[in-house]
Amino acid sequence: MGKQAREQSRQVRKGQAAVAAAQSGRPRWPAIAGLVVVVGLLTAIVFTIVRAATNDSSAQPTASGPVVAPSGAAGGALVSGKADAPVKLEIYADYMCPYCGRFERANGAEIARLVDDGTVRQYQYPLAFLDEMSDGTRYSTRAANAAATVYDQAPDKLAAFDAALYANQPAEGSAGLSDERIAELARQAGVPPPVVESFTRRVFEPWVATSTQAAFASGLQGTPTVKINGEVFEGDLYTVGPLTEAITAAAK
Repeated sequence: MGKQAREQSRQVRKGQAAVAAAQSGRPRWPAIAGLVVVVGLLTAIVFTIVRAATNDSSAQPTASGPVVAPSGAAGGALVSGKADAPVKLEIYADYMCPYCGRFERANGAEIARLVDDGTVRQYQYPLAFLDEMSDGTRYSTRAANAAATVYDQAPDKLAAFDAALYANQPAEGSAGLSDERIAELARQAGVPPPVVESFTRRVFEPWVATSTQAAFASGLQGTPTVKINGEVFEGDLYTVGPLTEAITAAAK
């Protein structure tokens, strides 16, 4: 891969991350017109770079090794809940995304309750498009791999581990949590030690990369994105209540 291609790849991912962050969780009609201009300019830049890099596969996030999906996963999703649950809830999130953190802290406990009582079958998509927002440590990928590992080997501990990751979410632009800190949070969430020790094998990183590519190729615009029975939820994602009410209505 040439120097120009690598630079195009870097700019695509950086531009995509910036656009997605600008769109994720923000009001659709912001009061400050300058934000609209910035998003428009970023979109134009990304479009131009993507066109220039169309024939360069390096423009997509990649990870080395075979693509191995966690046991029980469906496509790029970690699936939980009863197969006959009346509501299919899809959640697209990146562990570095601050708005994803706000969403989980507001709704995580309610979603877990609705999964447990048979109302919801949850499809959780752990994405890694904000790797460049973690000072080169690839935090999004490392956290998503850890979540996939927990799901694969100790699925009943995933909700608690998710809550721990978001409760201790690092700021964008920081180095993110270290492998040691991720492991510590997993142990505190009740993940068995042998599972925690396997995080650094990074078995599911290629799956995370492939799933991230597929999500954006399907038209995903940013995170968090939440769908109820296939329809994007347009209500308040950051306050307890609105999502639960929408799910309850959809279950009738």
